[in-house]
Amino acid sequence: MSLLRVPVFPLAGALLFPRAQLPLHIFEPRYRAMVRDAMAGDQLIAMVQPRDAKDKPGLFPVGCIGRIEASEALDDGRFNIVLEGLTRFRIAREAEVETPYRQIDADRSAFTADDDEPEPLAISLRADLEQESRRYADALGYAVDWGAVARLDDEMLVNGIAQIAPFDTGSKQALIEAPDISHRADLLVQFMQFQRMMPGGADGPATLQ
Repeated sequence: MSLLRVPVFPLAGALLFPRAQLPLHIFEPRYRAMVRDAMAGDQLIAMVQPRDAKDKPGLFPVGCIGRIEASEALDDGRFNIVLEGLTRFRIAREAEVETPYRQIDADRSAFTADDDEPEPLAISLRADLEQESRRYADALGYAVDWGAVARLDDEMLVNGIAQIAPFDTGSKQALIEAPDISHRADLLVQFMQFQRMMPGGADGPATLQ
């Protein structure tokens, strides 16, 4: 089993997928150090969700490795960066390190398919996803350019919704762990329907944890 040692940025609700981008504002000193070290090295950072809000929380087992594609160093030491997703991984173990940020040994063996373009969605699933997205966005009061949405390819649409939808942490984790975009799209439809039916509609306290 070939493992990759990477710094990890635990951030609840922030999903990165292969070929997707994730903009991040880095302000904590330990993560400023992480970005500086990554930029001086292989540019890689692993995104993973924490299980709780503790100072050193447990981590969900699956995340995504990203490469820093753009960066802006601010005068006060903060950074704005954009990660480009490369591949998902499963945490093999957390490394014992002296750095102020955490590092993991990432096992990518279960996610070799992430290197390939995904199979397209079934026409009916694409239609269901777009229809439920409209209902969900309306319930949240989002202004959406649906013409632009219709022009997105399946992967960009599915992963884009997964990134921006305000689902709970457990639901977000189910999305990153879905084996392919068809399963992920099906989960999205279910989650949006479920949240709309909760008391308070899409703004209600829905949780699937």
